[in-house]
Amino acid sequence: MINFHNTFSLNSVENIEYNTERPKLFIPEYGRHFQKMVDHAVTIEDREERNKMAKAIISVMGNLQPHLRDVPDFQHKLWDQLFIMADFKLDVDSPFPITSKEILQQRPEPLGYPQNFPKYRFYGNNIKRMIDVAVKWEKGDMRSGLEYTIANHMKKCYLNWNKDTVEDIVIFGHLKELSNGEIDLAKDGENLTDSGQFLKNRLSKSNRGGSKKGGQRGRKKRY
Repeated sequence: MINFHNTFSLNSVENIEYNTERPKLFIPEYGRHFQKMVDHAVTIEDREERNKMAKAIISVMGNLQPHLRDVPDFQHKLWDQLFIMADFKLDVDSPFPITSKEILQQRPEPLGYPQNFPKYRFYGNNIKRMIDVAVKWEKGDMRSGLEYTIANHMKKCYLNWNKDTVEDIVIFGHLKELSNGEIDLAKDGENLTDSGQFLKNRLSKSNRGGSKKGGQRGRKKRY
């Protein structure tokens, strides 16, 4: 007697499709069934039917993100994605200019990473930007004030880097180096805010946060 259940199971196993054996998905986010719909649209010979199918696919794509489906830019993006999934073989009347395959496959220009000095990472990139601005200013009281403010902030950043104290001459040296010798406060005899004041402010903020948490814990114990 033939066991139909076993025969069916064997046939099912033999017909299993593995993803490694399937064609590569152009946009995996839409899934295999969506790709098959696009592939079918490409094979439709009648142009009118092909256009209807393309619009139906776009409608379904838009339903995946209903809050964006009526935004013109988003609609253009959906049509671009449709042509990408069709490997640009879908000949239909698009309501938007058809972006060429070459343009869509262009790689973006590499982003320029902000300058960073590994030795002085604790200052952050904004300090370097401030220094670059300062050296372009005309020398005078405004520039001197900015230079002093930058140096003071550098000292604060240095102390935040788990340091207990730092001599002003160290900060002046770093500032001179980062400004390529354009800013030299050491020769001007400047004095920055005392390290103890920065540390005191830091401890004060820490204590305020701690007392707030402590108060909350106290209330929980009382009630």
